[in-house]
This record gives sequence, C-alpha cells and structure tokens, in this order.
Amino acid sequence: MLHPGDSLSTARRVVYIILLGALTALGPFTIDLYLPAFPVLESDFRTTEAAIQLTLTGTMIGFALGQLVVGPLSDKVGRRVPLLAVTALHVLASTAAALAPTLELLSLTRVLMGAGAAAGGVVAAAIVRDLFGGRRLVVMLSRLALVSGVAPVLAPLVGSGLLLVMPWRGIFVVLAVYGAIMLIAALFLLPETLPRERRAEQAGTTIWQRYRSVLSDRVFLGVLVIGGMTFSGLFSYLSSSSFLFQGAYGLDAQQYGLLFAANSLGVVLGVQAASRLAARFGPQWVMAWSTATLLVASTAIVITDQLGLGMWGTVVPLFVFMTGCGFTFPCVQVLALDRHGKAAGTAQSIIGATNFGVAGLVSPVVGWVAGSAGISATTMAAVMVGCAVIGVAALWLLVRPRTVGLLAP
Repeated sequence: MLHPGDSLSTARRVVYIILLGALTALGPFTIDLYLPAFPVLESDFRTTEAAIQLTLTGTMIGFALGQLVVGPLSDKVGRRVPLLAVTALHVLASTAAALAPTLELLSLTRVLMGAGAAAGGVVAAAIVRDLFGGRRLVVMLSRLALVSGVAPVLAPLVGSGLLLVMPWRGIFVVLAVYGAIMLIAALFLLPETLPRERRAEQAGTTIWQRYRSVLSDRVFLGVLVIGGMTFSGLFSYLSSSSFLFQGAYGLDAQQYGLLFAANSLGVVLGVQAASRLAARFGPQWVMAWSTATLLVASTAIVITDQLGLGMWGTVVPLFVFMTGCGFTFPCVQVLALDRHGKAAGTAQSIIGATNFGVAGLVSPVVGWVAGSAGISATTMAAVMVGCAVIGVAALWLLVRPRTVGLLAP
C-alpha cells in the first residue's frame, strides 16, 4: 500500500468525491451565484454599476487572501480545524449579507464570504494529496478539477433560477444553508488526513519558508502561470458572454442559458479525457496539446469573427476552447501537488489564489479593449489569445515537459 487512500473502499471513495467536490464548489458559487442580481442590487441601493461590481472584486480579494492563509495553516495544524473554522465564517458572513441594510455592509460581508469559502477548494485538494498519489491522484484530482471548471459556468444559471422564486437576499440565505451543510458534513464525515508526525515535520518551518520551498520549484512556477492564464481565458469568456450573445447576437435569456450550459459540456469532456491520458502519458504532455488547443481555438474565434461568419463561427471554436480548459485544469493540479505532497495545502493555496486573483484582474480587460464600441467576439478572443500565448510560453520555457518524469503507478 503506497498511500493511505489505497485501502479505502469504493463506497468511501465515492463519499470523498461527493463531499470534497461540494466543498470545492462552495467558492465558485459564492463568487458567481449573485451575478444575475446585479441590476436589482443597483436599483435597490440606488447606486452605480461600478459600485456593485466592487462587491465582486471584494469577494475575489477575500477568496484569494483566505486561500493564502488557510493553505499553509492546514499544513501546520491539520486539515480539519482550518476547514471547520473558515467554513463557519462563511455561514455567518452569508447570513449577514442577506440582512445587510447598506451597500457598504454588503461589500464587507462579501469580503468575509470570499475568505470563508476559501478553505473548501484548498483543503479538499490537500486532503486528496494526503490520501492518494501517482495515477490515482490524477483520477481524484480530475474530479475536483471538473467541479472547479464547471461551477463558475453553472453558478450564474442557478442564480437566475433562484431569482425567479426569491428576492436577491434569498441567494445569500441559500449560500448560508449550503455552507452550513458543508460544515456539518465535514464535521461528521471528514477525518483528519494529515497525521501528527507529518505535521511535526512542518513545526519548525514558518509560512514564508513553506512558500519559498514551493515557489523555488521551476515546474511549479510554470504550471502556476499556465493555470492562472487558463482560468483568466475562461473568465474573459464568462465576463463577456452575456454582452456578446444577448447583445451582439440577439439571443434571449433562455437561449443564452442553453448555450451557456452546452459550452460547459466541453469542460466536462476535457476533464474526463485528461484524467485517463495524464495517467498514461503524463500530465505535462497532455498540457502540451491542451495549451496549443487554447491558442488555436481563441485565434480561430478572431478569424471567424473578422470573416463575418456570425454566431456559429464563434460558438464552435469557443466549445473547443472550453474543452481545452477541461484538459488543462486537472493537469495543473496533478503536476503541482504530486511534487509537493508535504506542503500540499500551501501549494494548492497558491494555485487557487493565483487562478482567481489573476482572472479577476484580466477579465475586465475585455471591456477596456472594447471601449465604447462594445464587446465583440474579437475583443473577447483577443484577451483569450494573449492568455493562451503566455500559457504556451510558460509550458515550454518553465515546465519543459521533457524534464518532467512520468507519474508513479
């Protein structure tokens, strides 16, 4: 038995997949679930679009900073205590957001909600690394990567559905209930997976020393850039899609929702295929193909738009781009965590904070590039092309696939 998780029954592994997947989804749902309520918030608080968007920025900041704290802490004191404490913060902050009488208080609670949701994804990935290694690690992390990739896409759709049956404050009640369910489930179903003897190895090191050990790894830095750029390309699409398909292409809300859901299938297909291919050929070689696919697909969107091929000229290469994202996400986590099992929490916190932090900075660039002309397929894809170029460069200049060995059995 190479790893503790090898002794788990199939039923127990299924429980872990479901619970850890739900914990991972808490972050994206906390960030994106209320996006459809922006116009209502603007009206209720009698403020501007920019002021409402700042509540999203605050959430992303809280989420990124929370991960940077929770990850190293979980390496030092164990997984359960940070997970339970920070998830409890999420429940309290969500409840406060539902009751917030002013925009200022709502903004504050959103920062705390972001910090409270940070533990889910970080600790979930660290728990998987505690239990598994080698090719089984690929399979388990691919399940979490599937959630990480699909949840930001589906969350706005779920939020739109909730607004049909409840006011915007009800969305935060739903998030509070979600967090409470995760808190109870983690309390009773998740044991501590980081033994005391392994924590003792970290006892003499500071948070900065653990960060330094991870960030001094060339391969980790490379996959960190690739992950951040892939996530940024995805968020460039997410932040632009409503303006593009409903504004430029004239779809109604229902048609847009169906198209949105169909594109998410690309992520699902990519993740499922990547888990098998990475185990056989190595995640670095899967990323060699997937990063190239991201570049080709995003470039194709620019070309088809300039040729005037209409909506389907955009949709087809966009689906290919989403599939490429699905191939890339699990490979980033596998390469990063397989190399840093003793600092899995720290490594995952850096990945998560970079993904959401960089994506939060890059995605508004689409609107800046578009300017007064409005968002088009070309302006959206131009940012996606830039992200893909940086990702390809990071793979071949930093990761250097030929220098990375195959995974253990």
